[in-house]
Amino acid sequence: MDAEDIAAGRVRWAERYEQARARGRVRDADFTTLSGLDTEPVYGPPPGVDIPGFERIGWPGEFPFTRGLHATGYRGKTWTIRQFAGFGNAEQTNERYQMILAGGGDGLSVAFDMPTLMGRDSDDPMSFGEVGHCGVAIDSAVDMDILFRGIPLGETTASMTISGPAVPIFCMYVVAAERQGYAPADLDGTLQTDIYKEYIAQKEWIFPPEPHLRLIGDLMEYVDAEMPRYKPLSVSGYHIREAGSTAAQELAFTLADGFAYVELGKSRGLEVNSFAPGLSFFFDAHIDFFEEIAKFRAARRIWARWLRDVYGATDDRAMWLRFHTQTAGVSLTAPQPTNNVVRTAIEALAGVLGGTNSLHTNALDEVLALPSARAAEIALRTQQVLMAETGVANVADPLGGSWYVEALTDRIEAEAEQIFAKIIALGERGTDAQHPIGPVTAGILRGIEEGWFTSEIADASFTFHQALESGRKHQVGVTAYTDSVDDPLEILRISHDVERQQVAALARRRLDRRAERVEVALMDLRHAADTSDNLVPYIMRAARAEATLGEICGTLRQVWGEYREHAQI
Repeated sequence: MDAEDIAAGRVRWAERYEQARARGRVRDADFTTLSGLDTEPVYGPPPGVDIPGFERIGWPGEFPFTRGLHATGYRGKTWTIRQFAGFGNAEQTNERYQMILAGGGDGLSVAFDMPTLMGRDSDDPMSFGEVGHCGVAIDSAVDMDILFRGIPLGETTASMTISGPAVPIFCMYVVAAERQGYAPADLDGTLQTDIYKEYIAQKEWIFPPEPHLRLIGDLMEYVDAEMPRYKPLSVSGYHIREAGSTAAQELAFTLADGFAYVELGKSRGLEVNSFAPGLSFFFDAHIDFFEEIAKFRAARRIWARWLRDVYGATDDRAMWLRFHTQTAGVSLTAPQPTNNVVRTAIEALAGVLGGTNSLHTNALDEVLALPSARAAEIALRTQQVLMAETGVANVADPLGGSWYVEALTDRIEAEAEQIFAKIIALGERGTDAQHPIGPVTAGILRGIEEGWFTSEIADASFTFHQALESGRKHQVGVTAYTDSVDDPLEILRISHDVERQQVAALARRRLDRRAERVEVALMDLRHAADTSDNLVPYIMRAARAEATLGEICGTLRQVWGEYREHAQI
């Protein structure tokens, strides 16, 4: 790009920045360094210099959004501190949420236990020994009432990390908000919903892919019509990376999943400029500092380009890649766990310098157990130190223009594009090449069926662990510097009394509710599942009647069956 075009871009950026300032969207804060030096809101090439390829870097708030979605960067709004939490029963988790909010957190993220993630009630025989142990147990809308007691849902953004039974859980959340006096249109938050990543990496599904896609499409339609502030789909790369993928694989598999959901929305007759702003993303911030920053910048650029050029978006908001970041759980080590504080801080800084919209920082003891209150506080304070003391929120995309960062950004983008081509080719040679949803959808479904994604991730994980075991890569405290004076940590242990209490409470609720109302709601849902009706209103009525999660998912299992992964030879 020549110097004249670069200068014109700087002028456009300055105009957008001043407009934001005039609307009160620039924080009243000290933007000087610790020593009192003034900082500019953004930095770019010196005047009069031609920069080949600068159109791929650009200015913050301008297509292709490599440098961020807003001209103001974090001078406008800092990232949301959204800590992921959930354990035991709803009452115990509510106490932790109150602690997080009182301590300065400004958003919530719900972790569910394994029975809930699999659409099972706490009294299901398959739930035995798992209730409340890796997250909070939610059996009905009553549990959702308790979970958010004293937390106004119309004023607090809540993210829920769940996929298989995402729609029933969403309906229980809406019912809890209604009981607080809020309409669905008042709610702002995010539902993970992303089922593709379950088949690819996490393996927490219920139904075969097509019924899950139907539920997701129904949810997208419902939210597009009724809940303008809510984001019904958070496409997750986090679990793909935690399973062992490379940064480029995490980026490519995740964005491909996102493209498939765009195809799903368009196949439902939804307007891309209307529904695409409701799509968000969830990425891992791993330990390779610069690679992660480059990954986030490449993600924004790729998404913007595909949404405009492939899917026909014309509104900037439809091209924006909004994402939440969580520091890498897989990077945490059981030996010398206090080192995890350092790892988490570095990973969090990568997320911030990559322009994340919200952030969760892992606790130092999460490799051993659910976080203790002390460890959760340290994780929260890590973000607050970054935000308040380091100056990283003073300048938009402070690493933009770095030769290394820009080269890594280009490299990861190129690798991702090669993977997209492979996914589309998978669909083209399959029997479902003409899948009614779209070509990326066809490729993903074929890749799931053939185990291609799982194989690619397994190969990447194997390569990394070979490097670790050979000594080419190191983990401090594990493969190097293993001597330590660390004392054992006190960890949070979930009593089995939680399970007994939850099962007893569920039994009482079954007796207290109007059984005939539940029966009718579930019967209506059963019939609707055999039609093309949108299922969200039916599931909502079942949730209002106090039907349990297991009953709702069990009704749909009767129609659709359960998915079994194909054996790979």
